[in-house]
Amino acid sequence: MAEINWPLVGATVLPNVGGWIGAYFTRKNVKVWYESLKRPDWRPPNAAFAPIWTGLYCGMGYASYLVWRDGGGFDGPARLPLALYGSQLALNWAWSPIFFGAHNIKLGLVTIGVLWVNVAACVATFREVSPTAGLILLPYLGWLSLASALNYVVWRDNPDTPAKRD
Repeated sequence: MAEINWPLVGATVLPNVGGWIGAYFTRKNVKVWYESLKRPDWRPPNAAFAPIWTGLYCGMGYASYLVWRDGGGFDGPARLPLALYGSQLALNWAWSPIFFGAHNIKLGLVTIGVLWVNVAACVATFREVSPTAGLILLPYLGWLSLASALNYVVWRDNPDTPAKRD
């Protein structure tokens, strides 16, 4: 029987933890708030988001494991790529509570813009340590591009939607 690679398991599960928390804010607000907004016809169906994000989270976690493994952990050449990875996870996890939880479309747009730049830097730095890891992040960057465009159009088309005040 093969031994369980716990660093791989942990790296793959970790991004999903924030996704699960973000899903709480999302599910709670999709039908009540998000559906009331003007949204573009080209948006993906709501049901597509959970499986796509799950796959992307697992992929980014696996990519981070490859960088950690091939780059000498947190003390070798993987230090900067993993620091960028940690900061992009924080930004990623912050977006749902900002956009869906606080109903702050504009701050969501700013957050996802900074996130996109951070993930692009992750792709470049991951690639230096593990070319495979850099490639694994490309679908994530592509999906973020779509999500950023969607966030922008929702912001543009709903200018009078104030952030929720609790």
